[in-house]
Amino acid sequence: MEMSQIRYVLAAARHLNFTKAAGDCHVSQPALTKGIKVLEEELGAQLFHREGRRIVLSDFGRSMLPHLQHILDEALAAQTLAQNFRLLEKTPIRLGVMSTIGHLRLARFLAHFEKTHQGMELSVREAPLDDLQQLLDQDEIDLAVMTGMGDIGDRFRTLPLYSERYVVVFPPEHRLGRMNAIRLSDLSGENYVDRLACEMRETVMGICETEGISLYARFRSEREDWVQAMVLAGIGFAFMPEYSVTLPGLMQRPLIDPEVAREIMAVTVPGRRQPPGVQSLMRAVQGFAWPG
Repeated sequence: MEMSQIRYVLAAARHLNFTKAAGDCHVSQPALTKGIKVLEEELGAQLFHREGRRIVLSDFGRSMLPHLQHILDEALAAQTLAQNFRLLEKTPIRLGVMSTIGHLRLARFLAHFEKTHQGMELSVREAPLDDLQQLLDQDEIDLAVMTGMGDIGDRFRTLPLYSERYVVVFPPEHRLGRMNAIRLSDLSGENYVDRLACEMRETVMGICETEGISLYARFRSEREDWVQAMVLAGIGFAFMPEYSVTLPGLMQRPLIDPEVAREIMAVTVPGRRQPPGVQSLMRAVQGFAWPG
């Protein structure tokens, strides 16, 4: 039994005319007639009665029709599934990631996603919070992983991933290593490495000014790798999200009084059509065991 033969039978059943059915199937009338005859021989019974140029369905043909239609529908569904899978491979997913988000946990998720969706293409674009929002608005990225700060409002759909605390990072042998947790007041007068790209920077600096806490910034940078390297080199301490600390050898303690934390979320544009690959990624995001 071949799919072409099934299409011939269904077309002939619709038109009750071999010539019209052949036109629907884009084949010659003799080719369609031969295909139906071969199928009838395989099934062992006639599907149609020939009455000159007129044809009618036999009782056997009438009973077979729903089954043949089901076979054709299943074949078409399989073709659609295969086409969608090819689209997953051909359309890269455009992911934006906020530059202050630590890459290790996100990389674990992406590695898990790649194992279950082999052949998927993914491009990652790192940018500050405001730039990510603009890239989403302009449809230059499909989704972003970022904090919930800023003017999100009704412009975006958000899916919470995990929460992370801010910690104090410092080099080995620093006096802060003797503490289990660190208050902001414990840091007054300490040398400080300033993370200029930190979205919580103004909040922390405002608390310091209100509480009369003096921090001396000996080094400033927007780059996370430079901040961590300078801390490890002994220039001073830094405030960092706990999952952003990636440099081996750095010590860290939770910041308390005040406690500072941020929410990391996946952000998309509501109402925008998502390619199959992005839909698969969002389902994986929802099902992944994120930290915390």
